[in-house]
Amino acid sequence: MPNISVSNNNSHTYLWQMKFGVVTFPGSNCDQDMIDTLRDGLGCETIPLWHKDHDIKGVDMVVLPGGFSYGDYLRSGAIASFSPIMEEVKNHAARGGYVLGICNGFQILTETQLLNGGLLHNISHKFICKNVLLSPSNVVTPITAELDKEKTYKIPIAHGEGRFYADEEIVRSLNDNSQIMFRYVDYLGNPTKESNPNGSIQNIAGISNKNGNVMGMMPHPERAADENLLNTDGLALFKSVLNSAIKT
Repeated sequence: MPNISVSNNNSHTYLWQMKFGVVTFPGSNCDQDMIDTLRDGLGCETIPLWHKDHDIKGVDMVVLPGGFSYGDYLRSGAIASFSPIMEEVKNHAARGGYVLGICNGFQILTETQLLNGGLLHNISHKFICKNVLLSPSNVVTPITAELDKEKTYKIPIAHGEGRFYADEEIVRSLNDNSQIMFRYVDYLGNPTKESNPNGSIQNIAGISNKNGNVMGMMPHPERAADENLLNTDGLALFKSVLNSAIKT
């Protein structure tokens, strides 16, 4: 992974030598938010990628953003998992490249089996849009490595199918291999029933693969990354990725 420095590419000055690609599927609606956060907020070279592309253009991290890919017909993320670019994403992940799926992107990662488990309808059977509190459950994945495990992070959610589910064996493996990245918690940092917005098993809000390079989470850190939004907690997650890349 690249090291931090100021780079100049096509007359643009970037603060980090880490290149991101944000995929747009038909129905994506958080792709531009993610591009704005990475490019304008953090100063990273960020390339828009199209779902029909067969080239991820040399990016270090592929981001699958939130939205309703293909209208969430059939099952959230199921159709998008067959998009041509997903073959390139799988190859990138197999080489150890970073992949991050947010909300619908998390759903797509489970549908492609890059991540275990699945996302079911919220236990309330209602769409939920609000701020939640997250606690990092490990410090071994790029998005959690620089976070404070004693701190809670206020990050918005916006989903109708965000209830993480997996069988007992998979959940045990996720715990044993430190693959659980975030849990929904209360103000004291406790994963309570009341702090669980969608009924996710063990309050799980985000997981990784065993190698830690493929990451998925339901909350939207890009919606908490600008002072104009009165919340910048999400920046800590992205800066963790960037600082982790320096150390790799």
